Amino acid sequence: MGAIDMFNDFVKLIESKSLPVEAVAIADGDAIIAERHFVPDQDRNIYSHTKSYVSTAIGIAIEDGLLSLDSRLVDSFPEYVPSDAQLELGQITLRHLLTMSSGFNHAYLMNPDRRSGVGAPDYLRYMFSRRVEVEPGSTFCYSSADSDLAGRMLEQAAGMRLGEYLYGTIFSKLDQGWPVWECDPQGHPIAGGGIYMSLANMLKLGQVYLNDGTWHGTRIVSESWVKQASGKQIDTPYSNIWTCGYGYQFWMSPYEGAYRADGAYGQITTILPKQGLVVAIQCPESGDFDNIVRPALHEHLLLPLTA
Repeated sequence: MGAIDMFNDFVKLIESKSLPVEAVAIADGDAIIAERHFVPDQDRNIYSHTKSYVSTAIGIAIEDGLLSLDSRLVDSFPEYVPSDAQLELGQITLRHLLTMSSGFNHAYLMNPDRRSGVGAPDYLRYMFSRRVEVEPGSTFCYSSADSDLAGRMLEQAAGMRLGEYLYGTIFSKLDQGWPVWECDPQGHPIAGGGIYMSLANMLKLGQVYLNDGTWHGTRIVSESWVKQASGKQIDTPYSNIWTCGYGYQFWMSPYEGAYRADGAYGQITTILPKQGLVVAIQCPESGDFDNIVRPALHEHLLLPLTA
């Protein structure tokens, strides 16, 4: 059975079981080869899928010499360092932030916290006041604050806001326009989430990575960064098949060589390098993605494609 047949079978399953799915698509490195929408096609919040876009921009900035993985957080914002700062705060690097191992060891600035005003009005001042609980680099703890701090380091190094930098380096080159993007109380785009994209635009990042960093022959990010970001950089402590390790703002997936950009409620682009395919899905906030859609996606599409 070919990839299109497997895709069509999965679509039939969604319809027969009334699974909470908004859209699903399968693509190769050049184009979408099958796509199905169950609600009107429109931009939607892709949540933490945003992190993988920002990671890509950081890879570009590193290639351009603006940053390095060993750049220290405190060197980007010396004015925010408390007079009684822990020594461990000075040890936090961009690498630690990208691998969710800052050492704060707490899920700070996640979507519910931001909605309730936690950290406002100054997310940097808030995070610099948090205690570093474990040695930076030693422990994985998923936190949007790590992503936000990495994004602010990129802004500082580039001398512009994230939206402007990503538009010049990624969005414009992928024909994505200027996406709607959630910002913090001071107007800085949230590196940890909040970009709005259609399914077709969202999955373009997966096509870039499938092509080792290029888009229709144009270099977007270096092949070296693709390998680093999409390779396991740190172990993840949770005990299920979806936590197979973490790269630089990408999750490893339970298929040979596979990895994914993963946003809340099921805004996911999975890259299958061995098969030369990208599989993307968008789902509503009202659906139970982890317990209903994710197992179905695994058993009825991704597993057959990679068997």
